[in-house]
Amino acid sequence: MAGVGEILRGKAICICAGSGGVGKTTTSAAIATGMAARGAKVCVLTIDPAKRLADSLGLKELDNEARRVDPTLIEAQGVEMKGELWAMMLDAKATFDELIRRHASDEESRDRVLGNRIYQQISGALAGSQEYMAMEKLYELHSDGDYDLLVLDTPPTRNALDFLDAPRRLTQFIEGKSLRVFMKPTGFAAKVAGRGVSVVLTVMKRLVGFDLLADLSEFFTAFSGMVDGFQDRARRVNQLLGAEETSFLVVCGPQDEPIDEAVYFHQKLVESDLPFGGVIVNKMHFSAGELVDDAGTLRGDLADALGNEALAAKVADNFTDYQALAERDAANVDRLAGELSTKSVVRVPYLDSDVHDLAGLAHLNRYLFEGEKVPLEVAAGER
Repeated sequence: MAGVGEILRGKAICICAGSGGVGKTTTSAAIATGMAARGAKVCVLTIDPAKRLADSLGLKELDNEARRVDPTLIEAQGVEMKGELWAMMLDAKATFDELIRRHASDEESRDRVLGNRIYQQISGALAGSQEYMAMEKLYELHSDGDYDLLVLDTPPTRNALDFLDAPRRLTQFIEGKSLRVFMKPTGFAAKVAGRGVSVVLTVMKRLVGFDLLADLSEFFTAFSGMVDGFQDRARRVNQLLGAEETSFLVVCGPQDEPIDEAVYFHQKLVESDLPFGGVIVNKMHFSAGELVDDAGTLRGDLADALGNEALAAKVADNFTDYQALAERDAANVDRLAGELSTKSVVRVPYLDSDVHDLAGLAHLNRYLFEGEKVPLEVAAGER
């Protein structure tokens, strides 16, 4: 079975997708580290505010500008760094502001929107749906052409459409009747000028301390000149998601529910005609087949080795429980591969400790990039 390196050969974008709690951020960092070690200039992008990515890469902090990871820190883990590794944490609000600056027809329109109180509220609300801003930043970096590979750690989602439909939702917002009404000088604005609404706005001005009508008018007047640019950008982002140079990797765990969610997400990728690369199954239990206690001799062998029959019994029972988990995981992953009709399933074993630093990432990469032979060695030797 192929490792991640083979799956991503010739790709410019890797999007790690899946539900929360399956190790997506760590997997994204490990993939980026592994590809950089193999000679690529890679940038990994995350929206995880918990600083786990920064900590794992040996960085004090991450923000909306890419920072290079010190190659000597990676090489200290016994990994030869042939390329470059960069990382950033997406700031959705800052990304939205950058879009305004890019699409404004002139400095006056740009400043009117960015300084407008209505925009500050709307941009915060839209930026709260981080999926589109992640896609927008991905498109920007790809267009700049500074990196060989971009690895995106996506928001956790149960409803795949929340992520896959982000560009379409922004286009619908821009093209929506509500926004068009606001931008028509003879529509909503004329009605707002009516006596009853004017009284309401006067009261609101006293409460909030600013002229709501004036701010609405200023915002929508300035924003109207940017609509075409936003629509075109959203379409281009959507095209990038479906391009041959893009690959979606679904990350999941070996339990029933994460497997079901991986199948669901894959179905949505297929329905949306988006390029599926493979599945990474984290924290698998691998069977230690040569230790199976067929003859009932394991407990006795353990008692001889440990010199304690009670302890030997507990160890033997623990091993039996582990083997049951290994059988369950194997069956679930076989079902996953069958339902997805793919051989591109990368199995990562349940490690003895959480991955939280560069040493852990280097260790994890053995399983991500070297195929299935290493996990089998782990089952036999590391446990």
